[in-house]
Amino acid sequence: MRVIISAAGTGGHINPGIAIANKIKKEEPDSKIIFIGTSRGLETDLVPRAGYELKTLEAYGLKKKITFTNLKNMIKTVASTRLAKKYIKEFKPDVVIGTGGYICGPVFAAATANKIPSILHESNAYPGRAVKMFAKKVTKVLVGFEAAKESLSKAKEIVVTGTPTKIKKIQLTDKRKQELINELGLNKELPIVLVFGGSQGAKAINDAIIGMLKENKIKNYQLVWATGQKQFDIIKDELSKNNIRLDNLQNCKVLPYIYNMEEMYALSDLIIARSGAMTITELAITCKPAIFIPLPSVGANRQEDNARVAEKLGGAEVILNSDLNSNNLSEMLNKLTSNPNLLKKMGQNINKLEIKNVEDKIYEEICSVVKK
Repeated sequence: MRVIISAAGTGGHINPGIAIANKIKKEEPDSKIIFIGTSRGLETDLVPRAGYELKTLEAYGLKKKITFTNLKNMIKTVASTRLAKKYIKEFKPDVVIGTGGYICGPVFAAATANKIPSILHESNAYPGRAVKMFAKKVTKVLVGFEAAKESLSKAKEIVVTGTPTKIKKIQLTDKRKQELINELGLNKELPIVLVFGGSQGAKAINDAIIGMLKENKIKNYQLVWATGQKQFDIIKDELSKNNIRLDNLQNCKVLPYIYNMEEMYALSDLIIARSGAMTITELAITCKPAIFIPLPSVGANRQEDNARVAEKLGGAEVILNSDLNSNNLSEMLNKLTSNPNLLKKMGQNINKLEIKNVEDKIYEEICSVVKK
């Protein structure tokens, strides 16, 4: 099978593309796969690191506001269709797959013009503009949430497959659990809350936690707080101004990044995080209740839409980024961590979003499109 995968911008777009590529290679080792992205997104690191060739072109997101820069970027994006056609003509793919981002515009315009079978995968509960734009033109649309189907009524065919992720649910042995608790300097008697905002961190979440530490609000539970690499030293300096040292905190372990996420999910009782599609997928798999603080957007509020799906099921609480502060986060933490039965029920509820055998389902749909 010869496959072009279009993915750009964030890990939420690129990692599902890589997972799909890996699945194809696992099932068909002789497959040839290339990625098309930009020269400025995370794809320049993640795609070559995964062992795949990356072709680049210029593409930009659509903006509602009309400015000279936006018009110039729009012209560049449309012009990139010509280069995308060149890549397709040279590579001769059996199928073109898109996993989100502005890159899908020129790539799928080129695929449609060349009558190449095409598949779009949308991880979010409510699809982005590029997916909506091309849904009626591509061969098939795969979605991560059942709710996404409501916005894609014009699509030829929609299949709910879920979103691929490397995270699996694991059960820690008593020995390993105690080792982790000791390594983190935690108390095995108190609930553990895992806090993260992605690899770069989330300033609003970090600021709220800083406020809680300054006001000594963290008492009946404990935090494992991943600040993000770039914000770690800034936070360390900010807390030192209040004579708070990271290595001397009570009920709080501060880390720049977490590498053993499967173990940390298994260790934790509650999660505080943004609500990207990948995060919700991981929490559904691991049955972990959450307090979501959606990343705000000038355009479509995809993260809030994702969070509301989990909230509606009773698997999460939501605090909007603009409303977040140390007081309301502390109040919600006290309410949830003081009720183990509620946390257990929330974990069961968010698990309702889990879709089994995601990669197998996606591979089957790809094969069906290629065979046609």
